[in-house]
Amino acid sequence: MSTRGDTAIAKFFSGYNCAQSIVYAFSDILGIDKNLALKVACGFGAGMGRRQEVCGAVTGGIMVIGFKYGRGENDERKIMDLAYVKVRALMDRFSEKHGTFICRKLVGECELTTDEGQKLYKEKDLLHKICAPCVVSVAEILEDILL
Repeated sequence: MSTRGDTAIAKFFSGYNCAQSIVYAFSDILGIDKNLALKVACGFGAGMGRRQEVCGAVTGGIMVIGFKYGRGENDERKIMDLAYVKVRALMDRFSEKHGTFICRKLVGECELTTDEGQKLYKEKDLLHKICAPCVVSVAEILEDILL
C-alpha cells in the first residue's frame, strides 16, 4: 500500500468517511488545511450523504483532482479539459478494478439510509470488505494521476 493509501485508510478506520479520508490524505500536496479538507468532504461519504450514488472515495478523488487541476476565477476555460480527462481516468480505473463506481452497487443490498441497512452493512463487515479497498484504490490511482 502507498503512503497516501496508508494515511487515507488510517483516517477511514478512525471514523472519518471515505471522501474525507481521501481529501485528507492529499491535503498537504494540495496546500489545503487538513481540517478544511475534512469539512469540505464531509457530506460526500457513502455516495453523497448516504444516498449511495458515486462512491465517496471516488468523489473525494474528484475533489482532489479539482483542487490540483481545477479552473479558478482567472483561468481559461480549456483548463477544465485536463481536469475532466483526469476525472474520467480515475473513474475508469476504479470501475475496472471494482466493477462500478456507484456505491449502492458496491455494497449490494444494504440501504444505508435505513437502520436495517446500516445494521446489515456492519454484520457483513462491508467497511473492511468493500469500502476500505475502495479507499486504498482511489489513493493509489490518485498517486499515479497526480505525482
